[in-house]
Amino acid sequence: MERRIELGTRNKEQRTDNGSRRKGDDIAERLLDAVEGAGQMLPGLRLEDASKHVAKQLWRATTGGGANYEEARGAESRADFVHKIRVATKELREAHYWLRVVQRSTWLEPGATDRLVDETDQLVAILVASATTAKSSTSS
Repeated sequence: MERRIELGTRNKEQRTDNGSRRKGDDIAERLLDAVEGAGQMLPGLRLEDASKHVAKQLWRATTGGGANYEEARGAESRADFVHKIRVATKELREAHYWLRVVQRSTWLEPGATDRLVDETDQLVAILVASATTAKSSTSS
């Protein structure tokens, strides 16, 4: 039975050891969902040299975005947080690019990447806003 990911819709109740929710849990979940969505999509690619390269790049960028976001959540300072969020944003922009490459290719059915392209676009916007907010509150 295939499990389909509902991108951008989950907001799992993640809890810390003391039972409270951590700030950013919803974004962390969406990033994990994006990784899972990419992981489900990649096996369906028609295997060619180019598609193998793109698949590896997409996987690296998608997982890198989530991993760097988690690092940002544990930042030691506001400046460190902003830097790590920007790194996560760069990874997601790269993932967005590779998804658009797949979208324009004939490696998957038309429309197969549309939701994931939209989700990565939304996640980039959220992380940009987060970095901007954190940076502006530092300089005020």
